[in-house]
Amino acid sequence: MPSLDAILDDYSFLDSDDRYRLLIDLGRQLEPMPDALKTDATLVRGCSASVWVYPRRAGDRLHFLADSNAAITKGIIALVLLTVQDRPAAEIATADIEGALAPFALQSQLSSNRTQGIPNMIALIRETAARLDQDA
Repeated sequence: MPSLDAILDDYSFLDSDDRYRLLIDLGRQLEPMPDALKTDATLVRGCSASVWVYPRRAGDRLHFLADSNAAITKGIIALVLLTVQDRPAAEIATADIEGALAPFALQSQLSSNRTQGIPNMIALIRETAARLDQDA
């Protein structure tokens, strides 16, 4: 996966159709998530499409697997994960994910149906990181 900064550089020069394509391409680059992990426990609530997020611990760091049944939503969760992937759980729990995503202006670029679940994705990631940090 490219860095968040590299994606933003490309994103800022694209028109809306190409931005959709970029998000879809990001979603395609996500590490595959086994179907067995797509359960009610890993489902993000409040998204118009189904989105699953599953954490894996690697020492003090978390690596997330994610998937969605909608291509653009899959790209959005890929973008969200780029802000936290493979960072320490304590850092993820307090990360300014919204601030990192703000330059993309997703709410003004995409329909409300596509963006309504972003806060829930972020909340689930933070809550998971906080819980796993306490368990460490």
